[in-house]
Amino acid sequence: MKVLSLDTSNRQLTVAILDDDQILATETTTVHQKHAEYLLPIIDELMTKVDLTPSDLQRVVVADGPGSYTGIRIATATAKTLAYTLGIELVGVSSLQTLALNIKQEGSLVMPIFDARNNNVFSGLYEIKNGVPENVLEDCHTDFDKWLDRIDSKDKTVYAVGTDAPHFEDALKNKFGDKVIFTDSFDNLPQAARLGLYGQTLSPVEDIHAFVPRYLRLTKAEADWKQNHPGEEVTSYVEKVN
Repeated sequence: MKVLSLDTSNRQLTVAILDDDQILATETTTVHQKHAEYLLPIIDELMTKVDLTPSDLQRVVVADGPGSYTGIRIATATAKTLAYTLGIELVGVSSLQTLALNIKQEGSLVMPIFDARNNNVFSGLYEIKNGVPENVLEDCHTDFDKWLDRIDSKDKTVYAVGTDAPHFEDALKNKFGDKVIFTDSFDNLPQAARLGLYGQTLSPVEDIHAFVPRYLRLTKAEADWKQNHPGEEVTSYVEKVN
């Protein structure tokens, strides 16, 4: 299976092309955040390097959030467009789980962390089972202190991964002591090659058009609407104007 995988959910941009378990080409960059400008040229460059055309692809795997609103939308919109126009399979993977794929120590816990400001984070808790991170506590957007209160590590090693993890070093060490491990720079970055390998084990989405980013919190427009319409239930934020 020829697979394109991509993640632009945060500052990093990472793309890979695989043929089953063979990594044909990959590129990860952290030097800019102009993902809308660079994503398609990087995809095109990698496809040219491995002498493939879009019609050769059979599946696209995308990290679908949480993370930067803009970054998530760029990746998911690109993946959906490619899947629909090429008639190929689409798979979405949590951006937090994508980071957790970097850890292979069996039985360990993995806590990917994205700083969401004001002591809030995007995080989830995973346990490595048979080399794969399985969700223990669901991904969420939450106050970091409240998040730590929910976790019982049972004295297992906890890997704190992500470039934002050191921002919470003191709190993590107070909670887990010497059981918390901060990973090196490489393991703190999402790797599209690992995302693509894992994405081949998952079932594709059934409805490409219904596929949406995993924001895990309201957008500013949604939050403003709720503030201006207290107590009202909403099924759509699109208002029909007669």
